[in-house]
Amino acid sequence: MTARLPFPFPVVTWDDGAIVLIDQTRLPEELGWRRCEDLPTLCRAIEELAVRGAPAIGVAAAYGLALAWRLARTAGDDPAALLERLRADAAVLAATRPTAVNLCWALDRGTALAARLVGEGVDADRVGAALLAEAAAIREEDVAMCRTMGRAGAELLPDHATVLTHCNAGGLATGGYGTALGVVYAAREMGREVRVVADETRPLLQGARLTAWELADQGIDVTVICDGAAATLLRQGRIDAVITGADRIAANGDTANKVGTYPLAVLAHRHQARDQVHLVRVGDRDDHVGVVRPRQALEQRVFGRCEIAQAYGGVRQVGEGQGQCLPVADPAKLGAGFLQPLASLSMG
Repeated sequence: MTARLPFPFPVVTWDDGAIVLIDQTRLPEELGWRRCEDLPTLCRAIEELAVRGAPAIGVAAAYGLALAWRLARTAGDDPAALLERLRADAAVLAATRPTAVNLCWALDRGTALAARLVGEGVDADRVGAALLAEAAAIREEDVAMCRTMGRAGAELLPDHATVLTHCNAGGLATGGYGTALGVVYAAREMGREVRVVADETRPLLQGARLTAWELADQGIDVTVICDGAAATLLRQGRIDAVITGADRIAANGDTANKVGTYPLAVLAHRHQARDQVHLVRVGDRDDHVGVVRPRQALEQRVFGRCEIAQAYGGVRQVGEGQGQCLPVADPAKLGAGFLQPLASLSMG
């Protein structure tokens, strides 16, 4: 498959006063774009998962502040009034996906920059330009961090490796390079041969729809499996490493990630796949040693109707009125190690 997009992926870009996103709700059927010329459109894009993944949402939010400042200036150029409006707009953006750590982090970074410049007497034009430059910097920093993590992870792989991954922690979820899949991309850049086995990742099929699509777009050999098939492949010794993302990592190495990660950790531990499960840092380190407390609750959500069954494609898989259960995230204590921007650390 010939690459259709430049790499790192242009997940979030700025084009003539608007934010342009790869519309991930349209993948893999078609590569489409969503143009956000106002804040409500951007908020809907985040809420509808047109842009998803904490790092990508953070980049979108940073550009959202630049857009908000630009639009607010139609009502006047008083920097103090514009700053007050910017803070209100930031609160609106923060409410779209409060579980995404990078969202609030990027908003705090942008509003702090604007507040400092306004306090120094900088005019509205220069504040707007600074917010736009800051958004671009956040994206570039994310790409650089992912590339560094990727190279650290790639050093752990053999020259010919088959990697199993879950959900989508790739370029589409970040500034364009990827965290877990960044290991794969870095390995390719280092001249190594890597094949990927992607869990389909129910119920929203991010592995089948997104991970497989982006890897194929970049010419990387990828095979999609149903989530239940991972055990068989690991038992047969066909997987060298399991590499996933991590929503939270506690100071002692406890983690939480997309539901389905814990079974992979257990299986990799049981079958002693090389490197077991490397949880690539995409969130933050929780302050509570030994307890991972993602804002997205770990307890099960029970549905009385068919939200899960109809979550994608509109095709009913479960009868009307039948209960459904979806734990939203998994704890995992069996990972062999995790990667951060500056190092690969063993958890012994």
